[in-house]
Amino acid sequence: MEAERDPGTSTGGRSRLPRYWFAERLLSVLSGHRPVHWMLGHTIGHAYEQLVRLAPGAPLSTNGLRPVLRHCDEYVPQPGVIEAFARITAGEQVRAMAFRLEQGPDLRWRCAAVELGGERLMAGV
Repeated sequence: MEAERDPGTSTGGRSRLPRYWFAERLLSVLSGHRPVHWMLGHTIGHAYEQLVRLAPGAPLSTNGLRPVLRHCDEYVPQPGVIEAFARITAGEQVRAMAFRLEQGPDLRWRCAAVELGGERLMAGV
């Protein structure tokens, strides 16, 4: 009998976890591979406007190499809140990204804050 796998351990399964879904989207926007409006409706507060200001600089872009999400983990400080961190690589370069997700009354997750390389983007700030 084959052992059951955690749905979050496979590449296909991990994309269904909110932290990975948002990490991939944020990575695509902040590396310049997707337009910032791709996050419209997936952010709350001032997070979208802050992404609009940050994205044109493509802070996660690298010298021609497409960045890859290697790992993402989470801490749940209270129900309906996920504080996540991601390890991103491009060649030998390793970058980090942290973000906060909040679950609304409609049970949908939305990005409330993003932090990378010292840049802090928080909803409501």
